[in-house]
Amino acid sequence: MPAVSQPQDVHSIIANGLCTGCGLCESLGGRDRIAMHYTAIGQLRPQVTAAPDADTLAKIMAVCPGAVLGGPLAMLPDETAKPHDPIWGPVAAIHRSWSGDSAIRQWAAAGGTLTALGCHLLRSGEVEAILHVKASAADPLHTEAQVSRSPEEVIAAAQSRYGPGAALTRVAELLDTGTVFAVIAKPCDIAAIRHLQQVDARARAQIRYCLTIFCGGVPSTIFPEVVARHVGFRREELSLFRWRGNGWPGPTHLETTDGRVADLTYDQLYYTPDVPWTYDMQFRCKICADAIGSVADIAAPDGWVMRDGQPVHDEAPGVNIAIARTEKGAALLRSAAGSGALVLEDFSVEELYAMHGDHLDRRLGAPARLLGLRAAGQPVMRLVGFEIGPMLRMAARRFGWRAVLRDLWAAFIGARRRAKAGAHREPLT
Repeated sequence: MPAVSQPQDVHSIIANGLCTGCGLCESLGGRDRIAMHYTAIGQLRPQVTAAPDADTLAKIMAVCPGAVLGGPLAMLPDETAKPHDPIWGPVAAIHRSWSGDSAIRQWAAAGGTLTALGCHLLRSGEVEAILHVKASAADPLHTEAQVSRSPEEVIAAAQSRYGPGAALTRVAELLDTGTVFAVIAKPCDIAAIRHLQQVDARARAQIRYCLTIFCGGVPSTIFPEVVARHVGFRREELSLFRWRGNGWPGPTHLETTDGRVADLTYDQLYYTPDVPWTYDMQFRCKICADAIGSVADIAAPDGWVMRDGQPVHDEAPGVNIAIARTEKGAALLRSAAGSGALVLEDFSVEELYAMHGDHLDRRLGAPARLLGLRAAGQPVMRLVGFEIGPMLRMAARRFGWRAVLRDLWAAFIGARRRAKAGAHREPLT
């Protein structure tokens, strides 16, 4: 196998398609040296205008989820004795869930579980702020970091954002001011926070909860721009691009400054053939080993309605699945339910296989894809604390070794081929 190195700096992470766009490097390095900006491929990437000092660079590389990705055994060592599924990760508690406030349930992208938890944490006084993302007021296709200090601000920023969003650009600001806060962000952002907590005592003390989703990957801003053109809107005419919400799954809703509107159903956007757009997921997402948020306190994916063993996307009252990864997360669910902020119902890990089976290929194939990149001589992120052996054995018991080995080989060969063709490479600007 060709010699391969770990990425050594921010430029090598970007150039080799390993950047997640979380923005933590900007926060730690300072915007005067590292600033997030949109590149030619419509993704948010750090632009290094002045090299950080050696200590700052070392800290950035220690926490960057494009350089290292920690699993539960490394990031949640105190939770390893708790119920732990080799495929679905730690499960201290699991429920169907939705907001106890019907208005939040209707407005949010699914059942409003994460929005409800953010509001509950502020109302209970457990945290002073919620760090999350919201649609940009300046450009409806852009997403920006949001620090919410009231339930009203949390609710206003609710609903999914399918695209780049540097949620962690304001972490250092909150740590420097002594703010106690929770983070609601995508799984790789949560991994970055967990890495930061290992090297920064302030992060351990002040970041009380990490809450996340199941992630389908981050597309570029080119994707929604093509969707807008398809319905007859130019980007500069848009005043609103709402991906989901105001129902479940809720329509993708576009508005222009002169009052025109267009709606697309979930299936029209994602499952209709022969449309002029593609879900142009960034490369880093294609090799992700943890899109299910296994190191969060709580992960809350959609709780899809099932029909004939398959999820369907008909409009219905919103439902999430709330998976507490830690005992602290399980206690938070109980507290939120006790206050009326959440409604909880029984659910099982077994039901995840049909409901979220699309995550199995990415999760099981990630180690093989990383090995394929290594075989092509490309830098790759380091995985620590993942139960790869037990995960594959569990998959083999369920699907058979023949199927598992076939899929792993296909993942390895595909990743190696794409790497040799340079398909993972990205421009720096």
